[in-house]
Amino acid sequence: MPDYASYRDLLVETRDGIALVTMNRPEVYNATDRRLHNELARIWLDLGADEAVRVAVITGAGDAFSAGGDFDMLQQGIDDPNVVLDAFFGEARDIVYNMANLDKPIISAINGPAVGAGLAVALMADISIASERARFTDGHIRLGVAAGDHACIIWPLLCGMAKAKYYLLTNDFIDGREAERIGLVSLCVPHEELMPKAMEIARRLAEGPQRAIRWTKRALNQWVRLGGLVSFEYSLAMEMLTFFGEDVKEGLASLRERRAPRFPSAAAPAS
Repeated sequence: MPDYASYRDLLVETRDGIALVTMNRPEVYNATDRRLHNELARIWLDLGADEAVRVAVITGAGDAFSAGGDFDMLQQGIDDPNVVLDAFFGEARDIVYNMANLDKPIISAINGPAVGAGLAVALMADISIASERARFTDGHIRLGVAAGDHACIIWPLLCGMAKAKYYLLTNDFIDGREAERIGLVSLCVPHEELMPKAMEIARRLAEGPQRAIRWTKRALNQWVRLGGLVSFEYSLAMEMLTFFGEDVKEGLASLRERRAPRFPSAAAPAS
């Protein structure tokens, strides 16, 4: 039996074959610091080992699903290349692959804004259900780093290359209804219906034929694994490389100061 009590920022409640996992840093909109980032990489292995769990549902405490990378964590990556190489790269890869490789279905109940690593968890789920209050943006380019993480492996599969390029390059926000319309999420429902709908679907899956469900997920995720071979780790490497440039310093400073960024790479060349 996994020791779910060892998790600090994830609350795990199990009942009737369903594990409800809640990101629990509501005071910072469930932003991912280094501890939560690590926990989001590991939890899927523990859920896989728990014979009592047949379905996982993940959501966020409070008003957000997850606001993305904690500013202090991002600053640590800028200041120390080893944080980027040892923590960011490995854990970002593990979040994606561990979710894809977990045979048990995962449902994301996206109760509010989802950005960065939180968005990776929202979209890598097998069934993603958004509240009408949900808002999405990848956020990488706004920070000044390449869109690695989950973006290149899953966005083109979900909403097509044209929409993926548009939203990943512009970092425009998408609301829940538009995300459903373009296929980025499975469903969008009124906010008060979000958790009842997520748990209804979880119960249907928990009571269904387990081998058939798990093997169907495994077969469908061959497309995800193909994306891993084609672009995912390459995109992760591009993201990590951009942490060593000057743009990310300005991107983080502008986010802290709530102003438009002035990226050094966009400056006019000297005459």
